Amino acid sequence: MKDKIHPEYHEDAVVRCACGNTWTTGSTAAEIRTDVCAACHPFFTGEQRIVDTEGRVDRFYRRLEQARSRQEQPAQPAQPAESEE
Repeated sequence: MKDKIHPEYHEDAVVRCACGNTWTTGSTAAEIRTDVCAACHPFFTGEQRIVDTEGRVDRFYRRLEQARSRQEQPAQPAQPAESEE
């Protein structure tokens, strides 16, 4: 192995989560910041958060119904343009 190419290893690296939880681990970075950890992630906490921004599901169903109603209506034949002669 080559000498002096490996990064410095910190055995007491601090990991900080956005929720405020902190713990120490080994890493090449002295401090690590995360957005989500096991203390605040919904999968591990058992909380279920369903975010329906601006009623997207309802809007989808309305569009689906509109599309189905358009398919059910018979197509109107195009009227020929009247020519002025």
